[in-house]
Amino acid sequence: REHGVHAIIPTRSDQPRQRAFRRAAYRKRCRVECLFNRLKQNRRVATRYEKRAANYLAMVHIASIRLWL
Repeated sequence: REHGVHAIIPTRSDQPRQRAFRRAAYRKRCRVECLFNRLKQNRRVATRYEKRAANYLAMVHIASIRLWL
């Protein structure tokens, strides 16, 4: 609380103390996580074969284009 950090993931329903969370932020977080999971289905992106950051970024772009198509 001191740093202004808010919970994004809701607590489990069996916990006695339920904390408030931001539903919109949770939905956005879920979408981003799902995107990363789909990108990591490409082996080259998941294991990072490229040594240079520019080459890795290019592979991420190619994987993104493949998802978009």
